[in-house]
Amino acid sequence: MNFTPTKPALTGETLDSLTARLQERGEPAFRAVQILEWLYKKRVTSWDQMTNLSKPLRTWLAETFDLMPADLVLNKHSEDVTDKLLLELRDRSLIETVIIRAPQDGVGLDHSRKTICISTQVGCAMACVFCASGLAGLKRDLSAGEIVAQLLQVCYCEDARTPRARTELASFDNIVVMGMGEPLANYDNLIRALTILNAEWGLNFGARRITISTSGLVPKILKLAEEPLGFRLAISLHGATDDVREKIMPVNKAFPLAKLLPAVKTFSEKHGRMITLEFILIEDVNDSLEQAQKLRDIARDLHAHVNLIPYNTVEGLPWKRPSITRQERFADVLRAARISVTLRREKGHDIAAACGQLRLKTEKERELSAIA
Repeated sequence: MNFTPTKPALTGETLDSLTARLQERGEPAFRAVQILEWLYKKRVTSWDQMTNLSKPLRTWLAETFDLMPADLVLNKHSEDVTDKLLLELRDRSLIETVIIRAPQDGVGLDHSRKTICISTQVGCAMACVFCASGLAGLKRDLSAGEIVAQLLQVCYCEDARTPRARTELASFDNIVVMGMGEPLANYDNLIRALTILNAEWGLNFGARRITISTSGLVPKILKLAEEPLGFRLAISLHGATDDVREKIMPVNKAFPLAKLLPAVKTFSEKHGRMITLEFILIEDVNDSLEQAQKLRDIARDLHAHVNLIPYNTVEGLPWKRPSITRQERFADVLRAARISVTLRREKGHDIAAACGQLRLKTEKERELSAIA
């Protein structure tokens, strides 16, 4: 399930690994710091821009590493200022990265809060029945360098868009690993990528502003609990009982709630951080008051925050979002119990912002073009 590129991505190198490669060539250790500064602090897009390096060294770097393993194919802007980036990898695989803006009162778009949603796999093997990401199955894992490259592409787009971005190291406020794929199924590459993003020599982005979402891979949740960096955890629950969850999420058969919830509690107690429960509301599937009451009990036991997300329609799938009245009634059950809850409003529907939709649409267009 992995793609082996002709050259490794520079964005997948740590300070230690890059230093070792350079020292093999006879270069001093400080060269690695210089190179990573060009990449992450100054955000150059070509080797020739690294002007304090000798030409022979720049030539060697170009021959040895891929500077940017993900190219921007499309940047779709939504009416609600959500952006979706469609990126092409070296094997022509397509992945999606989403910029979600939340404008602050009294300030312009330049100072809106930005959350970046990144992908970890090409496709997905979890087969959740409501999700576009898994419609074509899993193609492969992303490398650490491909995961990191998504954030740099966001930086490039933001650098060109707002004055604020050019003056900041990372022009966004939060990272959520909730895009295409199951993050914990690509555990090693995920942790390496997030370590690079967090490192002072990388994007220097705080671990507590990074949220990892999982459909419920219990052994990996317990492994993540032992990681020294304090990442946040979100659980894609989407069903408050086993019978409902199994109908829409096959992973529940391997890791039912009796296994999942204790693992989540272990993570929460280990890191002392509030867990988020993600719950997509699907009409006549999981939007009953009984489900709301069961979710209330789970959230109370875990001291968790709940994100209620009205279903974002996916072409070819039969599911619908509940009415606003039904959404509010569901949320009111949680509010009455003083559960911390957010009822999300639609973001990016006009640009197919639900995970995997833009990728599938583009791949179909490619197929039709090839036939023609």
